Amino acid sequence: MSQGVRTRPEGSGQPLNEAYDTALLDLDGVVYAGGSAVAHAVDSLAVARSGGMRLAYVTNNALRTPDAVAGHLTELGIPTGADDVITSAQAVARLISEQVPAGARVLVVGGEGLRVALRERGLVPVESADDDPVAVVQGYGGPDLPWGRFAEASYAVRRGVPWFASNTDLTIPSGRGIAPGNGAAVEVVRIATGAEPQVAGKPLPPMHRETIIRTGAERPLVVGDRLDTDIEGAINGGVDSLLVLTGVTDGAQLLAAPPQHRPTYVDADLRGLLTGQPEITREGDGFRCGGWTATAGTERLELAGDGGALDGLRALCAAAWTTAGDGSCTLDGAKALARLGL
Repeated sequence: MSQGVRTRPEGSGQPLNEAYDTALLDLDGVVYAGGSAVAHAVDSLAVARSGGMRLAYVTNNALRTPDAVAGHLTELGIPTGADDVITSAQAVARLISEQVPAGARVLVVGGEGLRVALRERGLVPVESADDDPVAVVQGYGGPDLPWGRFAEASYAVRRGVPWFASNTDLTIPSGRGIAPGNGAAVEVVRIATGAEPQVAGKPLPPMHRETIIRTGAERPLVVGDRLDTDIEGAINGGVDSLLVLTGVTDGAQLLAAPPQHRPTYVDADLRGLLTGQPEITREGDGFRCGGWTATAGTERLELAGDGGALDGLRALCAAAWTTAGDGSCTLDGAKALARLGL
């Protein structure tokens, strides 16, 4: 990865599935949304795998077990074993196990994924603050998680029991739109207790460490849809990243991305794994990608030319990020994005 502040997406003369040995793929918004596969995901991943790229699925969603996630992916037509799935539940369970005695009780606010991960580390999940837990762990528990679970966590945390969270994503993609994520639930306990949890999931180091331990990746490429988890996590881990536009990030958010949220590559969907990436070149006061040239005016980003929408977006990223430097671009990009259909 290039050093310093990234000012443009990078090019690649090789298809990404040949340039990297392992794809560390986010799930929600990248491979599937709700219960259905994202368009082009199944075929693209099959081609990447057949070419020798290892596929590992890395998710901040702690609700389901690796076995359940692998089963779902296999049903979608993506053959997957449990060892190919890394969850924030596993990362937070390791984090807890390093700070409490073996066999300790841990109060769980979340789903079965957390319970299985705790048992894997030799810890005992419990359900009540009155079960003498030595830690509290909170992860996404699905839309039907009872309100009383937050009360149990709050009782224990207010007594001084250490509090851990699998992740703090405020939202999660679903088949019907964007829904509240574990971060929203964490805020409930934070408000009730005034405490701060230790967090394991993306973009923080415990999740990246868990991923590398379990995959052994040497040249990993993080593939995600979120700037504040997937891309920031890749930057924190010192590895390259591909942002796909099938989840929560839109063009305007990408143009405004501060340095810690700027991906190495940008593409529409997982077909981007199978291709090289175009170079962006400086052209006078602007930046050219394909048939588009983007420049930064005094009030807005300007776009001239024509061609593929993704090339135009990459050129706009270069103009926006260069202008912003180590901050966020505040120039209006709405007209330029509308011209691209973004």
